[in-house]
Amino acid sequence: MAEKVKFQLNRAGVRELLSSSEMEEICMSYAGNALSRLGAGYEVGSYHGKNRVNAEVRAESFQAMRENLKNNSILKAVKGG
Repeated sequence: MAEKVKFQLNRAGVRELLSSSEMEEICMSYAGNALSRLGAGYEVGSYHGKNRVNAEVRAESFQAMRENLKNNSILKAVKGG
């Protein structure tokens, strides 16, 4: 019978990966793809949080905010729907 395989996660390595500039580029790529599906009035930004980097797509203009409230435009753009 096969032996059980033990797996130990390198937590420091995962923390470093989630905070890296490479991960920020990946997040910004996803946010940029979502932005390309949206119309005018939306912006993309990134920031370093406590545990990881984050990218955000936000509505800046009044029209974009209204469209997002009415149609969930940002959520649909991020999910690809």
